[in-house]
Amino acid sequence: MKEVTIKINGKTYTAPEGSTILEAARLNNIDIPTLCFLKEINEIGACRICLTEVEGVNNLVTSCVYPITEGMSIKTNSDRVFKSRKTNLELILSTHERKCLSCIRNGNCELQKLCKEFNVDDEDYYNGENCEYEFDDSSVHMYRNNNKCILCRRCISVCKKITSSRRHWCQ
Repeated sequence: MKEVTIKINGKTYTAPEGSTILEAARLNNIDIPTLCFLKEINEIGACRICLTEVEGVNNLVTSCVYPITEGMSIKTNSDRVFKSRKTNLELILSTHERKCLSCIRNGNCELQKLCKEFNVDDEDYYNGENCEYEFDDSSVHMYRNNNKCILCRRCISVCKKITSSRRHWCQ
């Protein structure tokens, strides 16, 4: 497969042609955070946490779906990127049931880890009225608390692509 030369944070790297920015970064041991991304299952850019800056492009781009091109220059750690990721985390929290200290995933939570990394510590920043959903324990394999849903759509994608032979589990 043909290799493409790109710059990430000022350094030159190569990655296979057709790769996304996220794939190219990961191949070269550069961390770009994600919440919704699951390789070959959920590659939709819904969470907007993987935003990066591409030279010559006005808006930030979601690295999990944006393909690399020869000579592309990418910034994964600029102030603009950091601020946008932080704002997106704050917005995700705005509709999230913020009971992190009593949550069973406390200490083992991707959202919590990213909030710490991006200094999101005011969980009331975008405080407002939230919908309240009933706890869904109707399935044998999975319990859903939609009050904690961050709209990443991973569960939907897994049900569609992985358990299609057992479609009744996902209903």
